[in-house]
Amino acid sequence: MPVQPVLLAVAHGSRDPRHAKTLRALAGRVRARRPGLRVEIAFLDFDVPSVQGVLTALASEVRRAGPGEARVAREVVAVPLLLSRAFHARADIPALLRQSPPELRIEQAAVLGPAPPLSRALERRLYEAGLTPGDKSSTGLVLASAGTSDPEANAVIAEIAREWRRTGWCAVRPAFASLPADEPPAVGGSGAVGAGTAWAVRRLRALGCARVAVACYVLAPGFLTDRIARGAARADLVAPVLGDAPEVVETVLHRFDQACSRPRVTAFAP
Repeated sequence: MPVQPVLLAVAHGSRDPRHAKTLRALAGRVRARRPGLRVEIAFLDFDVPSVQGVLTALASEVRRAGPGEARVAREVVAVPLLLSRAFHARADIPALLRQSPPELRIEQAAVLGPAPPLSRALERRLYEAGLTPGDKSSTGLVLASAGTSDPEANAVIAEIAREWRRTGWCAVRPAFASLPADEPPAVGGSGAVGAGTAWAVRRLRALGCARVAVACYVLAPGFLTDRIARGAARADLVAPVLGDAPEVVETVLHRFDQACSRPRVTAFAP
């Protein structure tokens, strides 16, 4: 029986050691959720192993096994540990995968977000930080993300915020850590609206929300999450990053299964 594809989780990487630690924990949760699935993690920058390093090691296993060995994985599904389809997902990762060794057959899965399970993970983190479902109608929510120079990716965050406004929160404002904390909203060519975290907190106070909470639409801690925290100094609570929440694990596996269902790769989920 053919060996199932390897799930290669591709993370951004950071100089902050908390980033790699959190995403390694996520990869461990994915392994635990689906026993028998080989899960590897690689980083685009700063951390090791690199994407090319993991692919080279996998190709070496294939070469050592020889053409008649059926127990060695020759197919790899690269799952970007990214929450939007910005430059890394559209350019950096495909460029790296195109340089993969010829012994391997590579499929790139979709990025994790947006996805309904991630919204549930955001709510989980807010409740873990101290909110209750009964607090929603009196709570203003800042949906804080890293932000990007890609207006389409920022538009996704703004759309998530609009959807959340319809789920019972007092008010919801998107914010981007890549902007100065006091940056007011700006409308780009795509119509996406974003602001700095501190500005969004003040705006929700001005709207009369009894409390203000900050949800971090970020996978792992690092420099940008520290900026979010500083900008949220006057909020009532700041939720932890998504990390290895069960809903994130679910989404990683769902993206893997979607890629496996394409004609190039065969899925072998239990």
